[in-house]
Amino acid sequence: MDSLIGYVHGYSEREARRLGDQADTLAELLHAGTSYPAGSRVLEAGCGVGAQTVHLVANSPGVRWVALDRSAESLATARARVAAVAPAAEVRWCHADVYELPFPEAEFDHVFVCFLLEHLSNRERALVELRRVLRPGGTLTAIEGDHGTAFFHPDSPYARAVIDCQARLQEVAGGDAHTGRAVGPLLRGAGYVDVSVEVRTVYADAARPDLMGDFVLDTFAAMVGGVREQALEAGLMTPADWDRGMADLRRAAGGDGTFHYAFFKGVGVRPALDVA
Repeated sequence: MDSLIGYVHGYSEREARRLGDQADTLAELLHAGTSYPAGSRVLEAGCGVGAQTVHLVANSPGVRWVALDRSAESLATARARVAAVAPAAEVRWCHADVYELPFPEAEFDHVFVCFLLEHLSNRERALVELRRVLRPGGTLTAIEGDHGTAFFHPDSPYARAVIDCQARLQEVAGGDAHTGRAVGPLLRGAGYVDVSVEVRTVYADAARPDLMGDFVLDTFAAMVGGVREQALEAGLMTPADWDRGMADLRRAAGGDGTFHYAFFKGVGVRPALDVA
């Protein structure tokens, strides 16, 4: 399976917790406006550890879900996570590659992907394959972040450098940490129509201490900090400069700090007369 050359963040228990924290923190922001009618057949491709799955299930009771991922270990975690909070949810777990989906054409009414495209080496190929299993007139929803939208106060070239390190390592692994800005063009290029994109912005300052802790520290800084050893081994920064950059990034969560980041949520439709 080659849909991911390498998941730059790894598959540790710590990363699974971070993904869960991230999903919980951003649930209202990212999932607002996304729900599916009872009885719909919906595919979540790249479900990972189920961090988004639990929110999808909660927002759309009665849906027949298929949650797919290339990692059997992640699927086991996802299954346990969903069973703990929504034991009655109808979810079929599928170990497969997003480039070669084990489903017939037009199998699903809707498809949902979140933080998947940024880790793919061939995003258009995956989106075309997802279009194949979507019924004509069905929708695909794609949510992605974009590290180019990260800015903060106090500004720091060291903090910007550690963020850039994470983006460079993700690129080496076959992905793109700036995928958010390309969501619309990617969907159109893969044959979807009626494409719309919304920007969902996170802004945190002293008036939102919950976001300072939950997003700036526990989500974003934790994600960047998780690649420290990889960055040092690659010679991208010295240990001292890395530690200073992380300290400066965390300072943005302080009393005089501010932090901004944007997510891009795109929706596209498989054409009614489409033949994949």
